[in-house]
Amino acid sequence: MSTEYRIDSQSLGQFVQAIWRQAGSTAREAELVAEHLVQANLAGHDSHGVGMIPSYMASLAQGQLQLNQHAEVVRDAGAVLTVNGGRGFGQVVANEAMAKGIERAGQLGLAAVALHNAHHIGRIGHWAEQCARAGFISIHFVNVVGDPMVAPFGGSDRRFGTNPFCVIFPRPGKTPLLLDFATSGIAFGKTRVAYNKGLQVAPGYLIDQHGQPTREPKVMHQQPFGSLLPFGAHKGYALAALCEILGGALSGGRTTHDATLKADSDAIFNCMTTLILNPQAFEAPAMQEEAEAFIDWVKASPPSDGQPIAVPGEWEEANRAARLQQGIPVDANTWRQICAAAQQAGMADSELDGYRAQARQA
Repeated sequence: MSTEYRIDSQSLGQFVQAIWRQAGSTAREAELVAEHLVQANLAGHDSHGVGMIPSYMASLAQGQLQLNQHAEVVRDAGAVLTVNGGRGFGQVVANEAMAKGIERAGQLGLAAVALHNAHHIGRIGHWAEQCARAGFISIHFVNVVGDPMVAPFGGSDRRFGTNPFCVIFPRPGKTPLLLDFATSGIAFGKTRVAYNKGLQVAPGYLIDQHGQPTREPKVMHQQPFGSLLPFGAHKGYALAALCEILGGALSGGRTTHDATLKADSDAIFNCMTTLILNPQAFEAPAMQEEAEAFIDWVKASPPSDGQPIAVPGEWEEANRAARLQQGIPVDANTWRQICAAAQQAGMADSELDGYRAQARQA
Protein backbone atom coordinates (compact mmCIF):
# COMPACT_ATOMS: atom_id res chain seq x y z
CA MET A 1 0.00 0.00 0.00
CA SER A 2 1.31 3.47 -0.87
CA THR A 3 2.60 5.59 1.99
CA GLU A 4 2.32 8.83 0.01
CA TYR A 5 -0.45 10.86 -1.56
CA ARG A 6 -0.42 13.43 -4.34
CA ILE A 7 -2.78 16.39 -4.11
CA ASP A 8 -3.06 19.21 -6.64
CA SER A 9 -2.13 22.58 -5.19
CA GLN A 10 -5.52 24.22 -5.79
CA SER A 11 -7.45 21.46 -3.99
CA LEU A 12 -4.95 21.43 -1.14
CA GLY A 13 -5.22 25.19 -0.78
CA GLN A 14 -9.00 25.00 -0.63
CA PHE A 15 -8.76 22.33 2.08
CA VAL A 16 -6.38 24.43 4.18
CA GLN A 17 -8.62 27.48 3.83
CA ALA A 18 -11.63 25.44 4.92
CA ILE A 19 -9.77 24.15 7.99
CA TRP A 20 -8.91 27.62 9.26
CA ARG A 21 -12.27 29.15 8.43
CA GLN A 22 -13.81 26.34 10.47
CA ALA A 23 -11.35 27.09 13.29
CA GLY A 24 -12.46 30.74 13.37
CA SER A 25 -10.19 32.62 10.95
CA THR A 26 -11.59 35.26 8.65
CA ALA A 27 -11.70 34.35 4.97
CA ARG A 28 -8.66 36.58 4.29
CA GLU A 29 -6.61 35.06 7.12
CA ALA A 30 -7.44 31.54 5.96
CA GLU A 31 -6.45 32.53 2.41
CA LEU A 32 -3.07 33.92 3.50
CA VAL A 33 -2.26 30.89 5.65
CA ALA A 34 -3.23 28.46 2.89
CA GLU A 35 -1.28 30.37 0.25
CA HIS A 36 1.86 30.40 2.37
CA LEU A 37 1.76 26.73 3.39
CA VAL A 38 0.95 25.43 -0.08
CA GLN A 39 3.58 27.67 -1.69
CA ALA A 40 6.16 26.23 0.72
CA ASN A 41 5.25 22.73 -0.47
CA LEU A 42 5.35 23.81 -4.11
CA ALA A 43 8.85 25.23 -3.54
CA GLY A 44 9.96 21.85 -2.19
CA HIS A 45 10.13 22.94 1.46
CA ASP A 46 7.71 20.38 2.91
CA SER A 47 9.13 21.14 6.36
CA HIS A 48 7.28 24.49 6.25
CA GLY A 49 4.23 23.42 4.29
CA VAL A 50 0.86 21.93 5.16
CA GLY A 51 2.51 19.54 7.60
CA MET A 52 2.60 22.48 10.03
CA ILE A 53 -1.21 22.47 10.37
CA PRO A 54 -1.39 19.96 13.27
CA SER A 55 1.15 22.00 15.25
CA TYR A 56 -0.76 25.22 14.58
CA MET A 57 -4.03 23.61 15.63
CA ALA A 58 -2.46 22.36 18.85
CA SER A 59 -1.05 25.85 19.53
CA LEU A 60 -4.52 27.32 19.02
CA ALA A 61 -6.05 24.82 21.44
CA GLN A 62 -3.38 25.69 24.01
CA GLY A 63 -4.29 29.38 23.83
CA GLN A 64 -1.01 30.39 22.20
CA LEU A 65 -1.87 31.14 18.56
CA GLN A 66 -4.29 34.07 18.36
CA LEU A 67 -6.59 34.20 15.34
CA ASN A 68 -7.44 37.32 13.33
CA GLN A 69 -4.65 39.51 14.66
CA HIS A 70 -2.87 42.17 12.64
CA ALA A 71 0.57 43.78 12.61
CA GLU A 72 0.72 46.80 14.91
CA VAL A 73 3.39 49.46 14.38
CA VAL A 74 4.62 50.27 17.88
CA ARG A 75 7.35 52.66 16.75
CA ASP A 76 7.74 54.57 13.51
CA ALA A 77 11.19 56.11 13.13
CA GLY A 78 10.94 56.87 9.44
CA ALA A 79 13.18 54.32 7.80
CA VAL A 80 12.74 51.96 10.77
CA LEU A 81 9.44 50.36 11.74
CA THR A 82 9.03 48.23 14.86
CA VAL A 83 6.03 45.93 14.61
CA ASN A 84 4.23 43.77 17.20
CA GLY A 85 2.62 40.63 15.78
CA GLY A 86 0.25 40.11 18.71
CA ARG A 87 0.89 36.33 18.64
CA GLY A 88 -1.14 36.24 15.43
CA PHE A 89 -0.59 33.99 12.45
CA GLY A 90 2.87 34.76 11.09
CA GLN A 91 1.44 34.25 7.62
CA VAL A 92 -0.69 37.34 8.25
CA VAL A 93 1.42 39.66 10.39
CA ALA A 94 4.65 39.08 8.44
CA ASN A 95 2.78 39.78 5.21
CA GLU A 96 1.50 43.06 6.66
CA ALA A 97 4.89 43.98 8.12
CA MET A 98 6.62 43.41 4.76
CA ALA A 99 3.95 45.48 2.98
CA LYS A 100 4.64 48.38 5.34
CA GLY A 101 8.39 48.03 4.80
CA ILE A 102 8.02 47.86 1.02
CA GLU A 103 5.96 51.05 1.04
CA ARG A 104 8.56 52.83 3.20
CA ALA A 105 11.50 51.61 1.09
CA GLY A 106 9.71 52.94 -1.97
CA GLN A 107 9.57 56.35 -0.32
CA LEU A 108 13.04 56.46 1.25
CA GLY A 109 15.18 54.02 -0.72
CA LEU A 110 15.55 51.65 2.20
CA ALA A 111 13.69 50.45 5.27
CA ALA A 112 14.25 48.23 8.27
CA VAL A 113 11.29 46.32 9.67
CA ALA A 114 11.58 44.77 13.13
CA LEU A 115 8.81 42.23 13.75
CA HIS A 116 8.39 40.55 17.14
CA ASN A 117 5.79 38.46 18.95
CA ALA A 118 4.65 36.69 15.78
CA HIS A 119 3.42 33.12 15.70
CA HIS A 120 5.44 30.93 13.31
CA ILE A 121 6.24 32.98 10.21
CA GLY A 122 7.02 29.87 8.16
CA ARG A 123 9.24 29.83 5.10
CA ILE A 124 11.24 33.07 5.15
CA GLY A 125 11.77 32.96 1.39
CA HIS A 126 8.06 33.72 1.03
CA TRP A 127 8.60 37.16 2.58
CA ALA A 128 11.71 37.76 0.52
CA GLU A 129 9.74 36.93 -2.62
CA GLN A 130 7.12 39.50 -1.54
CA CYS A 131 9.89 42.11 -1.49
CA ALA A 132 11.35 40.94 -4.81
CA ARG A 133 7.98 41.24 -6.54
CA ALA A 134 8.15 44.94 -5.66
CA GLY A 135 11.62 45.05 -7.24
CA PHE A 136 13.44 45.25 -3.90
CA ILE A 137 16.38 43.43 -2.34
CA SER A 138 15.77 42.12 1.19
CA ILE A 139 17.87 40.59 3.96
CA HIS A 140 16.22 38.73 6.85
CA PHE A 141 17.52 37.70 10.27
CA VAL A 142 15.18 35.40 12.22
CA ASN A 143 15.17 33.72 15.63
CA VAL A 144 12.90 31.20 17.34
CA VAL A 145 12.14 32.44 20.85
CA GLY A 146 12.67 30.10 23.78
CA ASP A 147 12.57 26.93 21.70
CA PRO A 148 16.12 25.55 21.64
CA MET A 149 16.81 22.75 19.17
CA VAL A 150 20.38 23.34 18.01
CA ALA A 151 23.63 22.71 19.86
CA PRO A 152 26.37 25.37 19.65
CA PHE A 153 29.62 24.43 17.93
CA GLY A 154 31.51 22.34 20.45
CA GLY A 155 28.41 21.88 22.64
CA SER A 156 26.39 18.77 23.38
CA ASP A 157 22.86 20.00 24.09
CA ARG A 158 20.26 22.33 22.51
CA ARG A 159 20.69 26.05 23.17
CA PHE A 160 19.01 28.03 20.35
CA GLY A 161 16.56 27.65 17.48
CA THR A 162 17.05 26.91 13.80
CA ASN A 163 17.36 30.70 13.23
CA PRO A 164 16.91 31.19 9.47
CA PHE A 165 18.85 33.63 7.32
CA CYS A 166 17.53 34.84 3.97
CA VAL A 167 18.57 37.19 1.14
CA ILE A 168 16.89 37.86 -2.20
CA PHE A 169 18.00 39.71 -5.33
CA PRO A 170 15.30 40.45 -7.94
CA ARG A 171 15.92 39.82 -11.64
CA PRO A 172 13.31 41.43 -13.90
CA GLY A 173 11.61 38.76 -16.01
CA LYS A 174 13.61 35.99 -14.36
CA THR A 175 13.62 33.94 -11.16
CA PRO A 176 15.15 35.99 -8.31
CA LEU A 177 18.36 34.87 -6.68
CA LEU A 178 17.11 33.49 -3.37
CA LEU A 179 19.22 32.38 -0.42
CA ASP A 180 17.00 30.93 2.32
CA PHE A 181 18.18 28.43 4.90
CA ALA A 182 18.03 27.41 8.50
CA THR A 183 21.35 27.87 10.24
CA SER A 184 21.00 24.32 11.51
CA GLY A 185 22.26 21.67 9.09
CA ILE A 186 18.64 20.79 8.35
CA ALA A 187 15.40 22.43 9.45
CA PHE A 188 13.51 20.91 12.37
CA GLY A 189 10.57 20.33 10.03
CA LYS A 190 12.71 18.09 7.84
CA THR A 191 13.24 15.82 10.83
CA ARG A 192 9.44 15.76 11.24
CA VAL A 193 9.02 14.74 7.61
CA ALA A 194 11.63 11.98 7.99
CA TYR A 195 10.09 10.85 11.30
CA ASN A 196 6.62 10.60 9.76
CA LYS A 197 8.00 8.65 6.80
CA GLY A 198 10.02 6.30 9.01
CA LEU A 199 13.30 7.39 7.43
CA GLN A 200 16.72 8.29 8.80
CA VAL A 201 18.36 11.64 8.07
CA ALA A 202 21.77 12.00 6.48
CA PRO A 203 24.78 11.78 8.81
CA GLY A 204 26.21 14.90 10.41
CA TYR A 205 22.97 16.65 11.31
CA LEU A 206 21.89 15.20 14.67
CA ILE A 207 23.27 14.24 18.05
CA ASP A 208 21.46 12.25 20.74
CA GLN A 209 20.91 13.17 24.39
CA HIS A 210 24.49 12.13 25.16
CA GLY A 211 25.95 14.36 22.45
CA GLN A 212 26.72 11.41 20.20
CA PRO A 213 26.07 11.42 16.45
CA THR A 214 22.85 9.78 15.29
CA ARG A 215 20.74 9.56 12.16
CA GLU A 216 17.46 8.89 13.97
CA PRO A 217 14.99 11.80 13.66
CA LYS A 218 13.12 10.51 16.72
CA VAL A 219 15.66 12.29 18.94
CA MET A 220 13.91 15.53 17.93
CA HIS A 221 10.40 14.17 18.54
CA GLN A 222 10.62 11.74 21.46
CA GLN A 223 12.20 12.12 24.87
CA PRO A 224 15.01 12.03 25.76
CA PHE A 225 15.69 14.74 23.21
CA GLY A 226 18.83 15.21 21.22
CA SER A 227 19.85 18.23 19.15
CA LEU A 228 20.34 19.48 15.66
CA LEU A 229 23.82 20.65 14.69
CA PRO A 230 24.61 23.98 13.01
CA PHE A 231 25.59 23.87 9.34
CA GLY A 232 29.22 24.47 8.52
CA ALA A 233 30.52 23.87 12.06
CA HIS A 234 31.69 27.16 13.63
CA LYS A 235 30.54 29.28 10.68
CA GLY A 236 26.91 28.20 10.89
CA TYR A 237 26.96 28.54 14.66
CA ALA A 238 28.29 32.10 14.39
CA LEU A 239 25.59 33.07 11.87
CA ALA A 240 22.91 31.49 14.09
CA ALA A 241 24.13 33.55 17.04
CA LEU A 242 23.88 36.78 15.03
CA CYS A 243 20.40 35.83 13.78
CA GLU A 244 19.40 35.34 17.43
CA ILE A 245 20.65 38.78 18.43
CA LEU A 246 19.64 40.75 15.31
CA GLY A 247 16.37 38.89 14.83
CA GLY A 248 15.38 38.71 18.49
CA ALA A 249 16.96 41.46 20.57
CA LEU A 250 17.10 44.20 17.90
CA SER A 251 13.48 43.61 16.85
CA GLY A 252 12.23 44.42 20.34
CA GLY A 253 11.54 40.76 20.95
CA ARG A 254 13.27 38.16 23.09
CA THR A 255 16.23 35.83 22.74
CA THR A 256 16.51 32.28 24.06
CA HIS A 257 17.73 31.87 27.64
CA ASP A 258 16.51 30.58 31.00
CA ALA A 259 13.82 33.24 31.37
CA THR A 260 12.27 32.68 27.92
CA LEU A 261 12.23 28.89 27.61
CA LYS A 262 8.73 28.02 26.54
CA ALA A 263 6.47 25.79 28.59
CA ASP A 264 5.30 22.48 27.21
CA SER A 265 3.39 23.71 24.16
CA ASP A 266 3.34 23.43 20.39
CA ALA A 267 3.61 27.18 19.84
CA ILE A 268 6.42 28.58 17.72
CA PHE A 269 7.11 32.30 18.05
CA ASN A 270 9.47 34.17 15.76
CA CYS A 271 11.14 37.55 15.63
CA MET A 272 12.48 38.89 12.33
CA THR A 273 14.54 41.94 11.45
CA THR A 274 14.39 42.73 7.74
CA LEU A 275 16.39 45.19 5.66
CA ILE A 276 14.66 46.22 2.42
CA LEU A 277 16.69 48.03 -0.26
CA ASN A 278 15.37 49.78 -3.35
CA PRO A 279 18.03 49.26 -6.07
CA GLN A 280 16.90 52.43 -7.82
CA ALA A 281 18.18 54.45 -4.88
CA PHE A 282 21.76 53.34 -5.66
CA GLU A 283 24.10 54.69 -8.28
CA ALA A 284 24.39 51.32 -10.02
CA PRO A 285 23.08 51.68 -13.60
CA ALA A 286 24.73 48.42 -14.70
CA MET A 287 23.62 46.40 -11.66
CA GLN A 288 21.48 43.89 -13.56
CA GLU A 289 24.00 43.52 -16.39
CA GLU A 290 26.79 42.87 -13.89
CA ALA A 291 24.65 40.39 -11.98
CA GLU A 292 23.74 38.50 -15.16
CA ALA A 293 27.35 38.51 -16.35
CA PHE A 294 28.39 36.89 -13.09
CA ILE A 295 25.60 34.32 -13.28
CA ASP A 296 26.55 33.41 -16.86
CA TRP A 297 30.19 33.12 -15.79
CA VAL A 298 29.34 30.77 -12.93
CA LYS A 299 27.01 28.62 -15.04
CA ALA A 300 29.76 28.18 -17.63
CA SER A 301 31.77 26.08 -15.18
CA PRO A 302 32.10 22.50 -16.49
CA PRO A 303 29.74 20.38 -14.33
CA SER A 304 31.42 17.85 -12.06
CA ASP A 305 28.43 15.49 -12.01
CA GLY A 306 26.83 16.02 -15.40
CA GLN A 307 24.11 18.29 -13.98
CA PRO A 308 23.79 21.94 -15.02
CA ILE A 309 25.13 24.52 -12.57
CA ALA A 310 22.27 26.07 -10.60
CA VAL A 311 22.12 29.43 -8.86
CA PRO A 312 20.16 30.19 -5.68
CA GLY A 313 16.40 30.04 -6.29
CA GLU A 314 16.44 27.69 -9.27
CA TRP A 315 15.92 24.60 -7.10
CA GLU A 316 12.68 26.04 -5.74
CA GLU A 317 11.55 27.09 -9.23
CA ALA A 318 12.13 23.57 -10.59
CA ASN A 319 10.13 22.11 -7.73
CA ARG A 320 7.23 24.49 -8.42
CA ALA A 321 7.10 23.47 -12.06
CA ALA A 322 7.15 19.75 -11.23
CA ARG A 323 4.67 19.89 -8.37
CA LEU A 324 2.20 22.11 -10.21
CA GLN A 325 2.10 19.40 -12.85
CA GLN A 326 2.35 16.26 -10.70
CA GLY A 327 0.70 17.39 -7.47
CA ILE A 328 2.13 17.96 -4.00
CA PRO A 329 3.40 14.85 -2.20
CA VAL A 330 2.14 14.34 1.36
CA ASP A 331 3.14 11.25 3.32
CA ALA A 332 0.35 9.13 4.81
CA ASN A 333 1.15 9.97 8.44
CA THR A 334 1.14 13.72 7.77
CA TRP A 335 -2.11 13.43 5.78
CA ARG A 336 -3.79 11.61 8.67
CA GLN A 337 -2.57 14.31 11.07
CA ILE A 338 -3.92 17.09 8.84
CA CYS A 339 -7.31 15.37 8.59
CA ALA A 340 -7.36 14.95 12.38
CA ALA A 341 -6.65 18.68 12.72
CA ALA A 342 -9.59 19.40 10.41
CA GLN A 343 -11.82 17.33 12.69
CA GLN A 344 -10.40 19.15 15.71
CA ALA A 345 -11.36 22.43 14.04
CA GLY A 346 -14.93 21.17 13.81
CA MET A 347 -15.12 20.21 10.12
CA ALA A 348 -18.03 17.88 9.38
CA ASP A 349 -17.13 14.34 8.30
CA SER A 350 -19.06 14.76 5.05
CA GLU A 351 -16.98 17.82 4.10
CA LEU A 352 -13.75 16.17 5.19
CA ASP A 353 -14.55 13.08 3.13
CA GLY A 354 -14.82 15.32 0.08
CA TYR A 355 -11.30 16.64 0.61
CA ARG A 356 -9.96 13.16 1.38
CA ALA A 357 -11.27 12.01 -1.98
CA GLN A 358 -9.05 14.55 -3.73
CA ALA A 359 -5.88 12.87 -2.43
CA ARG A 360 -4.63 10.15 -4.75
CA GLN A 361 -2.10 7.50 -3.81
CA ALA A 362 1.26 8.06 -5.45
